[in-house]
Amino acid sequence: MNTALTTFALHGIDARVVTVEVDVSRGLPNFVIVGLGDRAVREARERVRAAILNSGFEFPQKRIVVNLAPAHVRKVGASFDLPIACGILAASAQIPATDLARTAVFGELSLTGEVRPCAGTLAVAEAAHRVGIDALLLAPERVEEAALIEELEVRGAGDLAGIAEVLRGDRSDVRGPAPREAPRAELPDLADVRGQHEALEALVIAAAGGHNLLMSGPPGAGKTMLARRLPSIMAPMTRGEAIEVTRIHSVAGLHSGGGLVAARPFRAPHHMISPSGLAGGGATPRPGEACLAHNGVLFLDELSEFPRSSLEALRQPLEDGRVAIVRGQQSAIYPTQAMLVAATNPCPCGHGGTRRCQCTEADLARHRRRLSGPLLDRIDLLVVVERPSSAALRGQPAMTSAQARDRVVAARERQRGRLADTAARTNAQMDAALVRRFAALSPKAERVLSGAYDQGRLSARGRDRVVRVARTIADLAARERIAPADVLKALGLRQEIGVAHEGAA
Repeated sequence: MNTALTTFALHGIDARVVTVEVDVSRGLPNFVIVGLGDRAVREARERVRAAILNSGFEFPQKRIVVNLAPAHVRKVGASFDLPIACGILAASAQIPATDLARTAVFGELSLTGEVRPCAGTLAVAEAAHRVGIDALLLAPERVEEAALIEELEVRGAGDLAGIAEVLRGDRSDVRGPAPREAPRAELPDLADVRGQHEALEALVIAAAGGHNLLMSGPPGAGKTMLARRLPSIMAPMTRGEAIEVTRIHSVAGLHSGGGLVAARPFRAPHHMISPSGLAGGGATPRPGEACLAHNGVLFLDELSEFPRSSLEALRQPLEDGRVAIVRGQQSAIYPTQAMLVAATNPCPCGHGGTRRCQCTEADLARHRRRLSGPLLDRIDLLVVVERPSSAALRGQPAMTSAQARDRVVAARERQRGRLADTAARTNAQMDAALVRRFAALSPKAERVLSGAYDQGRLSARGRDRVVRVARTIADLAARERIAPADVLKALGLRQEIGVAHEGAA
């Protein structure tokens, strides 16, 4: 007797349909799994056999062939245990096969028959709904996560015997509680910052428009402190953005199986990270830090200490908002629409430009070569964070996170209304056509920008980025048209203020 049921294989941050075909026939007892599975799939034979026997079922003493179709799609991980076990039980008439026709099954089995949760549940639930599956059967720890797809009927049971009861109809369906937001951690506040008025304003502009930001300054000036307070002023995610983040973190195994991730991601990898760890990839492709920061912040502290190969791997993801990883003639797409926030010292000793600096010209040249021009050209805001004075340290804070967040949210609302019929969500994501359409410059502002560009201090990409930043500055000021002061400020934040003044003259 043979039967078939549906499960899913993770590919990138998406899930592909896999049909589990089980044939139980006469012959010498044998158990074979075919269909391009990895070692974990091949080892499923022992887990499934033990789980079936320890759950009180009979393991057929016949020839059992399990085919995971389509055969050309690589299957990775232990999530095929439960569908294989259900297929064997259905093919041997120990559970009804009729309910499996419109039900997808996803989960790992222990030797005792316990159903264990697997990463990527939300991606599987989305794929199940997309292909017309009515119900999803999985571990109870992941029911709440799968229930985020409201149109899908979600069932769960803690062991193989419970799964069989659900399929027989002996037990009512188990559905998780109403999807909830994951608890938010307490975020540090900008009220802790003293001085640094220019850096604080740059932080607000970056958060309002989704712009990349580089802070340069001596050790202890407050670069890391500022960056770690950026999440406290960012606008809340929309439900669509939260679903994207939850799916990515679920696939990466970072989601506990609870409700929707509501806080924007903040990822701060160590500077010894590899290119694949930063951009994604590996022998079995996995999301990199740039993807895990999607819709949030990727913070690279001590930027000049990162391997050049790792930083260069970020160039295309920063420009395109996604990265394509090709392995085994198959391509996986990972979204990387994150704000890059970086901090670096001006020289190896960190005291460049002061009498305390001991670096030679050769040291400074090596330090500059660590950051390529094409990478810096993709950064919108370049800010020097100076050592605050003792009076500033004793003074009152320039702003609180709540005050800054109100400005950011208002600016984001203006962008959302303006870009509603486009693929872009923020000013930083506008392409050249959208820049021409939505970032109209006044004649005087156009002359200011042209003066800076004609002197060769801006690339064509840099010119567009200046316009995007100017558009954000105008949004923060509730201006519909970009003024010359907005362009001057945007150029100043790219350290081009002198050229801009010459162009204005």
